[in-house]
Amino acid sequence: MSSRTELSKKSPRESFPHSAYIASQSIQEFVPTSGTYPKGFQVGSINVGIKPASKSQPDLVLVASEKPSNGAAVFTKNEFPNASITVSKEIVRRTKGWGVRGVIANSWCGNTITGKQGLEDSLIMSKEAGRYISGETTDAEAESSVMVMHTGMGGQRLPINNIIKGIPTLHASMGNSHTHWLEAARGLSTTDTFPKLVSRTFTLPSSPTITYSIAGLTKGSGMIHPNMATTLGIICTDASISAPALQNCYPPLPRNRGPEISLDSSCEDFISFQRILVEFMADMAKLVVRDGEGATKFITIRVHGAPSYAAGKHIASVIARSVLFKTGIYGKEPNWGNVVAALGYSLMNTGKGIIVGELTSVSFVAEGGEVLKFMERGVLGVVDEQRAKEVMEKEDVEVLVELRDDGKEDGGEEAVYWTCDLTHEFVTINSDFGN
Repeated sequence: MSSRTELSKKSPRESFPHSAYIASQSIQEFVPTSGTYPKGFQVGSINVGIKPASKSQPDLVLVASEKPSNGAAVFTKNEFPNASITVSKEIVRRTKGWGVRGVIANSWCGNTITGKQGLEDSLIMSKEAGRYISGETTDAEAESSVMVMHTGMGGQRLPINNIIKGIPTLHASMGNSHTHWLEAARGLSTTDTFPKLVSRTFTLPSSPTITYSIAGLTKGSGMIHPNMATTLGIICTDASISAPALQNCYPPLPRNRGPEISLDSSCEDFISFQRILVEFMADMAKLVVRDGEGATKFITIRVHGAPSYAAGKHIASVIARSVLFKTGIYGKEPNWGNVVAALGYSLMNTGKGIIVGELTSVSFVAEGGEVLKFMERGVLGVVDEQRAKEVMEKEDVEVLVELRDDGKEDGGEEAVYWTCDLTHEFVTINSDFGN
């Protein structure tokens, strides 16, 4: 939820209309035309002049519950968070997640490194939104239970007067239609090329005849690693869940370690909802990766056979951050050597024995699950080069690393990591911010 430190109000994606992104090729595939949204929530979005006029998009968003609800939050771990992090953390600490009324968010101004005044601006946003949601518009000193999000340029103050003046109109604009939710997703966007909105229905074991809804808004599109960084996400559901249960839903509990809390007295419901939430957030995360700045490829890195999930995740993350690997994928080159190089140095500072060359295989996986093994148990494999080129032409690319390719069923833990390629356009976008 932290802001992105950007130095120019000009969007590089406006400056370079020739850009070719995933979204420009197949944007309609990722933008929903309908949805099912949770009862008891209202969303609204307007433009208060934070985004440039050429964007023609909302820049102030409000998501609110019609009555006090339960909430939870996780925050960026960056040492330079914006003011909204401080304000929202205090709301979570004070309320312990009970009686939360919503989230107010703005895009295009991150309110980062703005000192005491920036903190006061963030708090004013929360209080003003809270007064209109609760109907207590005469009590300016009331404690707010509306969390705040900022994203956009760092080092700049919010146009707080514009925001305050806009909140009554923002509140009046609220509704629960697909258009309301989709426009709110547009309102969160900065360098995103398409709005990111996900919704679905689900049931729980204790009440299989009752259908619940869950909906989420998110945005990217750069500075995502690690631990959310500048990503924003707002998720709402009309399922009745206690605040402690919500907070314990994420991060997901380690495998084989059951929860010690209940959701409406049903541990089975909690486990079911946590699984639903994790899958739902994964769908949101995929949209962010697909719209990475300048991205043309969606890359899945699957590490199988690790002694622990943490070890597998670390190995996958090192490969995902390899500049050689990412640029190679952009060039549509099935360069297994870049994968092996990153794999080889991923655990240099840890104990030996996790990676054993003669047991390790590296493959690219085609659509339908076809495995093209470039390295099999530490030895260069024989691969149909034409087939490999066909696989690399696809928008989605998957890399499989098997650390224990010994034919045994007990293959250890698996970790999956998503990333995108590194392109000329990425350099263009990020080198233009100061111009």
